[in-house]
Amino acid sequence: MAKKYWLFKSEPECFSIDDLANSPNQITSWEGVRNYRARNILRDEVKLGDEVFFHNSNTDPVGIAGICIVVREGYPDSSASNLHNEHFDPKHTKDNPRWYTIDVKLVRKFIKIIPLSVLKNTPGLEKMMVTQRGSRLSIQPVTLDEWRIIKMMAEKDSSL
Repeated sequence: MAKKYWLFKSEPECFSIDDLANSPNQITSWEGVRNYRARNILRDEVKLGDEVFFHNSNTDPVGIAGICIVVREGYPDSSASNLHNEHFDPKHTKDNPRWYTIDVKLVRKFIKIIPLSVLKNTPGLEKMMVTQRGSRLSIQPVTLDEWRIIKMMAEKDSSL
Protein backbone atom coordinates (compact mmCIF):
# COMPACT_ATOMS: atom_id res chain seq x y z
CA MET A 1 0.00 0.00 0.00
CA ALA A 2 1.30 3.47 -0.91
CA LYS A 3 2.37 5.84 1.81
CA LYS A 4 -0.15 8.54 2.67
CA TYR A 5 0.31 12.03 4.05
CA TRP A 6 -1.68 13.77 6.75
CA LEU A 7 -2.07 16.93 8.75
CA PHE A 8 -2.92 16.49 12.45
CA LYS A 9 -4.08 19.51 14.42
CA SER A 10 -3.27 20.04 18.07
CA GLU A 11 -3.70 22.97 20.40
CA PRO A 12 -0.28 23.69 21.93
CA GLU A 13 -1.91 24.27 25.35
CA CYS A 14 -3.13 20.65 25.22
CA PHE A 15 -0.17 18.99 23.47
CA SER A 16 2.60 20.78 21.59
CA ILE A 17 5.39 19.66 19.32
CA ASP A 18 7.72 20.40 22.24
CA ASP A 19 5.68 17.96 24.37
CA LEU A 20 6.25 15.37 21.64
CA ALA A 21 9.97 16.20 21.53
CA ASN A 22 10.11 15.62 25.30
CA SER A 23 8.12 12.34 25.21
CA PRO A 24 10.01 9.06 25.73
CA ASN A 25 11.73 8.23 22.42
CA GLN A 26 9.83 11.25 20.99
CA ILE A 27 6.77 9.01 20.53
CA THR A 28 3.20 9.59 21.69
CA SER A 29 -0.29 8.31 21.06
CA TRP A 30 -2.55 10.78 19.25
CA GLU A 31 -5.35 10.33 21.75
CA GLY A 32 -8.46 12.32 22.55
CA VAL A 33 -9.87 12.60 19.02
CA ARG A 34 -13.64 12.79 19.46
CA ASN A 35 -14.95 13.33 15.95
CA TYR A 36 -16.32 10.31 14.09
CA ARG A 37 -14.87 11.25 10.71
CA ALA A 38 -11.41 11.81 12.22
CA ARG A 39 -11.80 8.61 14.25
CA ASN A 40 -12.55 6.64 11.09
CA ILE A 41 -9.46 8.04 9.41
CA LEU A 42 -7.29 7.05 12.40
CA ARG A 43 -8.86 3.61 12.61
CA ASP A 44 -9.06 2.73 8.92
CA GLU A 45 -6.75 4.89 6.81
CA VAL A 46 -3.66 6.02 8.72
CA LYS A 47 -0.99 3.33 8.33
CA LEU A 48 2.48 2.53 9.60
CA GLY A 49 5.05 4.74 7.88
CA ASP A 50 2.60 7.46 6.84
CA GLU A 51 3.96 10.96 7.35
CA VAL A 52 2.19 13.71 9.26
CA PHE A 53 2.44 17.48 9.48
CA PHE A 54 2.07 18.56 13.12
CA HIS A 55 -0.21 21.61 12.93
CA ASN A 56 -0.71 24.07 15.77
CA SER A 57 -4.29 25.29 16.03
CA ASN A 58 -6.00 27.85 18.26
CA THR A 59 -2.76 29.74 18.88
CA ASP A 60 -0.73 32.57 17.39
CA PRO A 61 0.46 31.81 14.82
CA VAL A 62 -1.65 28.93 13.60
CA GLY A 63 0.43 26.73 11.31
CA ILE A 64 2.65 23.73 10.70
CA ALA A 65 5.28 23.17 13.38
CA GLY A 66 6.99 20.00 12.14
CA ILE A 67 6.82 16.47 10.81
CA CYS A 68 6.00 13.13 12.45
CA ILE A 69 5.82 9.56 11.23
CA VAL A 70 3.23 6.95 12.17
CA VAL A 71 4.88 4.17 14.20
CA ARG A 72 1.73 2.30 15.29
CA GLU A 73 -1.55 1.89 13.44
CA GLY A 74 -5.02 2.42 14.90
CA TYR A 75 -5.89 0.84 18.25
CA PRO A 76 -8.50 1.63 20.94
CA ASP A 77 -7.90 4.96 22.69
CA SER A 78 -7.36 4.23 26.39
CA SER A 79 -8.13 7.84 27.35
CA ALA A 80 -11.80 7.06 26.57
CA SER A 81 -11.78 4.38 29.30
CA ASN A 82 -10.15 6.54 31.95
CA LEU A 83 -12.73 8.06 34.32
CA HIS A 84 -10.26 10.80 35.26
CA ASN A 85 -9.41 11.80 31.70
CA GLU A 86 -11.19 14.73 30.05
CA HIS A 87 -11.76 12.48 27.01
CA PHE A 88 -13.61 9.77 28.99
CA ASP A 89 -16.57 8.22 27.17
CA PRO A 90 -18.73 5.71 29.08
CA LYS A 91 -19.89 4.17 25.77
CA HIS A 92 -16.31 3.22 24.89
CA THR A 93 -15.68 -0.34 26.10
CA LYS A 94 -12.98 -2.95 25.66
CA ASP A 95 -15.38 -5.18 23.71
CA ASN A 96 -16.80 -2.32 21.65
CA PRO A 97 -14.25 0.48 21.37
CA ARG A 98 -15.71 3.73 20.12
CA TRP A 99 -12.51 5.81 19.82
CA TYR A 100 -9.13 5.05 18.28
CA THR A 101 -5.63 6.44 18.37
CA ILE A 102 -2.33 5.90 16.57
CA ASP A 103 1.26 6.50 17.68
CA VAL A 104 3.51 9.08 16.06
CA LYS A 105 7.22 9.77 16.36
CA LEU A 106 8.77 13.18 15.87
CA VAL A 107 10.86 13.41 12.70
CA ARG A 108 11.63 17.11 12.68
CA LYS A 109 10.55 20.27 14.41
CA PHE A 110 10.65 23.30 12.13
CA ILE A 111 12.76 26.26 13.25
CA LYS A 112 9.68 28.44 12.90
CA ILE A 113 6.06 27.58 12.24
CA ILE A 114 4.85 27.83 8.66
CA PRO A 115 1.83 30.07 9.24
CA LEU A 116 -1.58 29.19 7.88
CA SER A 117 -1.66 32.64 6.25
CA VAL A 118 1.41 31.65 4.19
CA LEU A 119 -0.13 28.29 3.28
CA LYS A 120 -3.29 30.03 2.07
CA ASN A 121 -1.24 32.24 -0.27
CA THR A 122 1.04 29.54 -1.68
CA PRO A 123 0.40 28.34 -5.24
CA GLY A 124 -0.48 24.65 -5.29
CA LEU A 125 -2.09 24.69 -1.84
CA GLU A 126 -5.38 26.33 -2.84
CA LYS A 127 -7.31 23.06 -2.48
CA MET A 128 -5.54 21.85 0.67
CA MET A 129 -8.17 21.10 3.30
CA VAL A 130 -6.54 23.21 6.02
CA THR A 131 -6.59 26.30 3.78
CA GLN A 132 -10.34 26.05 3.21
CA ARG A 133 -12.68 28.33 5.12
CA GLY A 134 -14.48 26.48 7.92
CA SER A 135 -12.20 23.42 7.77
CA ARG A 136 -12.12 22.21 11.36
CA LEU A 137 -11.39 18.49 11.01
CA SER A 138 -8.40 17.63 13.21
CA ILE A 139 -7.13 14.78 11.01
CA GLN A 140 -6.83 15.76 7.34
CA PRO A 141 -5.42 14.12 4.23
CA VAL A 142 -2.61 15.89 2.38
CA THR A 143 -1.78 15.15 -1.25
CA LEU A 144 1.75 14.22 -2.27
CA ASP A 145 2.05 17.50 -4.21
CA GLU A 146 0.93 19.52 -1.17
CA TRP A 147 3.36 17.56 1.01
CA ARG A 148 6.26 18.31 -1.34
CA ILE A 149 5.44 22.03 -1.57
CA ILE A 150 5.32 22.43 2.21
CA LYS A 151 8.48 20.37 2.78
CA MET A 152 10.27 22.50 0.20
CA MET A 153 9.08 25.65 1.97
CA ALA A 154 10.45 24.38 5.29
CA GLU A 155 13.78 23.33 3.78
CA LYS A 156 14.22 26.38 1.57
CA ASP A 157 13.53 29.11 4.08
CA SER A 158 14.52 28.31 7.64
CA SER A 159 13.41 31.82 8.57
CA LEU A 160 9.75 30.73 8.48
